[in-house]
Amino acid sequence: MVHKPLREQVIVVTGASSGIGLATVRMAAERGARVVLAARSENVLAAVAAELGSKTTYVAADVGRREDVQAIVDKAIATFGGFDTWVNVAGLTIYGPLREIAYEDHERLIQTNLWGTVNGSLVAVEHLRRHEGALINVGSIASDLAFPFQGLYATSKHAVKGFTDTLRMELIAEGAPVSVTLVKPASIDTPLPQRARNYMNREPTLPPPIYPPEEVANAILHAAVHPQRDIFVGGGGKLFVMGKEFAPGAYDELAPAIIALQKRSERPRDPEGALHAPKHAGAVRGDPPVYVMRTSAYTRATLHPLATVSVLTAALAATAAIMLGTRHRISRR
Repeated sequence: MVHKPLREQVIVVTGASSGIGLATVRMAAERGARVVLAARSENVLAAVAAELGSKTTYVAADVGRREDVQAIVDKAIATFGGFDTWVNVAGLTIYGPLREIAYEDHERLIQTNLWGTVNGSLVAVEHLRRHEGALINVGSIASDLAFPFQGLYATSKHAVKGFTDTLRMELIAEGAPVSVTLVKPASIDTPLPQRARNYMNREPTLPPPIYPPEEVANAILHAAVHPQRDIFVGGGGKLFVMGKEFAPGAYDELAPAIIALQKRSERPRDPEGALHAPKHAGAVRGDPPVYVMRTSAYTRATLHPLATVSVLTAALAATAAIMLGTRHRISRR
């Protein structure tokens, strides 16, 4: 399945006020798409829409509420006549031991991360199955890995994977013209830690290696035209997942190190975060205390596998020619 070029598409992005969502909105607009922005922070959305011009519109929405998600659809139809790609990005996290986290915080995270994805997917697919298009859900390497001190985040992303895989299979069974992609970023340089609910006694951060949000945005927009089932963003994350599958017990023993890597040296800045109310929105990047990778060669290669195979084939052919030429010269001596 191949979809329209981006310049002919209308793309809906939830979680559009910061991080991966905001990076995706800006990149999509730069590439000629019309974009519908959705998030809780209305003032940020208005500013971004004004920055990007007439090809954008916005809706203040809490994706945990089905009626708010329906309002996004209605705005897309009223403004642009519909949409071709729907991207579920909205998500938050909580740092701290599971036993210390208040029930209402657990509930709010699941409402946003899981039910926000479920609501967005089911409402979007009702439109897409009639018009064709792409559904793209942003999961995480936490869809395949557990992260101590981000336990409910990992739980929600595992659930997003199960839901996404099931929905894809049901759409295939009915022959619906809808592609379904799950994007699994590794640690990404976004304000996610600063916007988290934090129970730790230190400011949170993400374990390295950390990749730029533009790598995720590029993968999302690639899938909007050339669908893939799953896309890992960050080769380091893929290696972690492979290592855990190969030796799950050994991965479990890394718990103390993983916890330590999620703590900065300074005291918490805003422990309440943006879990229950929108704040700290408007930025694409965070301020991690470690080096941020420039790109992910692994991800770029997986987005263009035929080109990668061609390059490898040419390299192998050149190597073989050199070896055969060397052998021929040796045999003539």
